[in-house]
Amino acid sequence: MRRAALAILLLAGLAACESSTLAPRKTEVPPHARPSELRPADPESEAPREPSLASHDLEVYYARVQADLLTQGLLRTDGGGPDTPFTDTMLARNFERIALAEEYERGAGLRPSRGELGRVKKWTKPVRVSAEFGALVPEDQRVQDRNMLIQYVNRLNRVTGHPISMTTGAANFHVLFMSEDDKAQIAPRIRQLVPDVSPSALEVFENLPRSIHCLVIAFSENPGGYAYGEAIAVIRSEHPDLLRRSCIHEEVAQGLGLGNDWPEARPSIFNDDDEFALLTTHDEMLLKILYDPRLKPGMDADTARPIVKDLAAQLAGGLGPS
Repeated sequence: MRRAALAILLLAGLAACESSTLAPRKTEVPPHARPSELRPADPESEAPREPSLASHDLEVYYARVQADLLTQGLLRTDGGGPDTPFTDTMLARNFERIALAEEYERGAGLRPSRGELGRVKKWTKPVRVSAEFGALVPEDQRVQDRNMLIQYVNRLNRVTGHPISMTTGAANFHVLFMSEDDKAQIAPRIRQLVPDVSPSALEVFENLPRSIHCLVIAFSENPGGYAYGEAIAVIRSEHPDLLRRSCIHEEVAQGLGLGNDWPEARPSIFNDDDEFALLTTHDEMLLKILYDPRLKPGMDADTARPIVKDLAAQLAGGLGPS
């Protein structure tokens, strides 16, 4: 089954949050003492929670998905080679479709866009990435996923030339590794991170179908703007190792501004055909183009095109057949 990693770029129409008037913030009424038999058990004495049957079923399902893809020769990790040549013209065209077009209508959740070329979207401020885990993600998996994310963030920092780093402090790019049993935590956490998040963003998480393996939401600094100021990626912890790593690669790169998929892009993770699991040489070039200082957030396709063509010629000239 095809992996469906989705990027939702919610750049406009952010709804203001309203405070609830159902309960006062303070009260002068002292609480009654709780009977001793109703006191919560000592945390050390509580039995550890086990994954639910639904989470287990997803784990089995995604393991089967990965096995089937590998059997078909998909989920390649070689980054492309002699069998996947591309020219500078192809690279420039792919950049336009992946970086400028939008897969979903802005501020409309999962409603597909009509595919028109939009504007350049990227970060101008430093990107500070953090990893967060649901309560039922095993500790050994947390260590593995955090290390995978650290290695990838370091690679993106080198590729883009833009300051991108991991942090345990104040972050603006949050990668949430969540199981099915942690799903109820996602919307409240997003609300906490982005208080004025639109309802259409949160709706995506209410009934997340298993066909959506992972996703990212990127927010502009200003409503209707194109310079990113916050991003949140959600990755299912039930994935086997390679699918989780693939989700890290695609969602973080999409959250940097490569937000669309294009079926003709090859070798690339941005085409939904699952041929490649990890960021390819072609995809690195897309990021180099996007983070060239000459491309500014909000630049339209006509203005960006000559710059993109020049950069593509520098990066990919002579790599493929004419």
